[in-house]
Amino acid sequence: MNKKIALGCLLVFEFLFANAQKSDIAVPSAVQYQWQERERIMFVHFGVATWTGNEYDETGKFDISRLNPSKLNTDQWCEVAKSWGAKEIIFVAKHVGGFCWWPTKTTEYCVRNIPWKNGKGDLMKEVAASCKKYGIKMGVYIYPGDVAYGAGIGSGGKTKDPSLQEAYNKVFRQQLTEVLTNYGEMAEVWFDGNCVVEVGDILKKYASKATIFQSPYASLRWPGTESGKLSYPVWNTVPSGRLKLGLATQYDDTPDGDAWAPLEADAPLYDHYWFWSKEKEKKRKSLEELIDMYYKSVGYGGNLLINSCPDTTGLIVPDDVSLYRAFGAELQKRFEKPVAQLKLPIAINPILHFQKPTAINHIVLEEQYQYGHRIRAYTIEAKVNGKWVEIAKGESVGRKKIEAFKTITTTDIRINVTKNKLAPKWRSVSAYHVSNFEPSVTIQNDPEWKVCGSYDTKTFKNGADTLVLNLDSFITKPGQYEIAMVADVAITGTYIVETYLEFDGENTQQEYLQKTGHSSFNINRTAQIDRNSHTKLTLYMKSDNEVFQNRGVFKIRARR
Repeated sequence: MNKKIALGCLLVFEFLFANAQKSDIAVPSAVQYQWQERERIMFVHFGVATWTGNEYDETGKFDISRLNPSKLNTDQWCEVAKSWGAKEIIFVAKHVGGFCWWPTKTTEYCVRNIPWKNGKGDLMKEVAASCKKYGIKMGVYIYPGDVAYGAGIGSGGKTKDPSLQEAYNKVFRQQLTEVLTNYGEMAEVWFDGNCVVEVGDILKKYASKATIFQSPYASLRWPGTESGKLSYPVWNTVPSGRLKLGLATQYDDTPDGDAWAPLEADAPLYDHYWFWSKEKEKKRKSLEELIDMYYKSVGYGGNLLINSCPDTTGLIVPDDVSLYRAFGAELQKRFEKPVAQLKLPIAINPILHFQKPTAINHIVLEEQYQYGHRIRAYTIEAKVNGKWVEIAKGESVGRKKIEAFKTITTTDIRINVTKNKLAPKWRSVSAYHVSNFEPSVTIQNDPEWKVCGSYDTKTFKNGADTLVLNLDSFITKPGQYEIAMVADVAITGTYIVETYLEFDGENTQQEYLQKTGHSSFNINRTAQIDRNSHTKLTLYMKSDNEVFQNRGVFKIRARR
């Protein structure tokens, strides 16, 4: 493209967003908009855990002389990403154990000291080169903690020994600077489980065109699970105060939030493992599961992030490659060619007309979401045998809403906006027919409450007691969990004074425990869970009622 034309397009793009920002509802930045347009993203988890068969390098003391991926080929990674339509790769350059895949001077626990390429390799450089070659955006996952400094899982970079904090801050800031300045422009920076190290100046200087996943500088959100699915409706707006905590999830959604923060639905290919092992291959998801994830992430208005995990040779294994390819082919078959489509300009309540009775089973709605969530509710009607019949209804649209239903034969489709804020702005309305399609039935029952502890004021001493809840058997996978205190009587005078949350025996960010009511909490467990994982909640309780003794229980459930 001519440079003057490209510059002109960019100026027009920025003008449109500048004007969109003038509305009284939250809208995406140009960077967020470009990120949402990518739709599909591929993770690459490859590190010490690939050789150990675990999910973590828990000690940071693995014998890295074993790391020699003899067939490593980052072009293959990009070819796999392209096969299923991923337009971005996020590479895990450093995980919790602290091993770095670039030749950093901050630690000897890095690629400089492994046999691969005689210690002269730089995997970050190779990933960046392959992404550029294949026209794929590159993002980087750099774990904000490091077990060598006592900043383990869930720490966000907070050291267990406060005297080490300043030293680690310098190390992490240097690592982040190295990654952001030596490998080209990053499209996304992933801080798994928040980041308590101050890096705002570095991000502003070197990552102004990148979206940020978690941390106080977040512009993206974790849904609250690693299922690759969202709950509908999906509102990409939240209260800015919640976003700045660095741990906002989909449960902070509100259509009238003052900050735009889209959702990235992440999921491993192996259920529920991020790093490769031969045994974990048995947990490979099916094509049907991947399609369901797509419908309930992209099809709900979010982005889908699916993991890939090369084996110890450095290649993504053949059965994984085949699955990704089949996934991409199926999506292309379903959605490449609409049987009818409306594009701009589109009426507020558009009608899609067919030249003759036509079989359809999908309607894809797209909003001009650069102007925010203007459409708040809608219905879809089809004219069948001369009569209008409602076939679907919903709330949020955003970038994309896929409506799937049993095949009907119709001459017209009518969209009715039943609730909106400001004038609705449609981007497109498309109809599709997918052969041999049967819609899945989604029943979203609330998860079951389970008792995880009890108290009785008879045992309190001087009106106070400490209760420790071992939650290992209740928190069995990453996600968001709700805990509530349920008393036997309505008025008890018993309350929680203070709480303390531990993951895996380590001091974790207490922000992972969010108070939601007088005696209820949410726990965000972002870290992987394996045989060495533990979750413990300590509750400091007090009772002011000297007349009536009482008792009760604590209950827990996964949030949907």
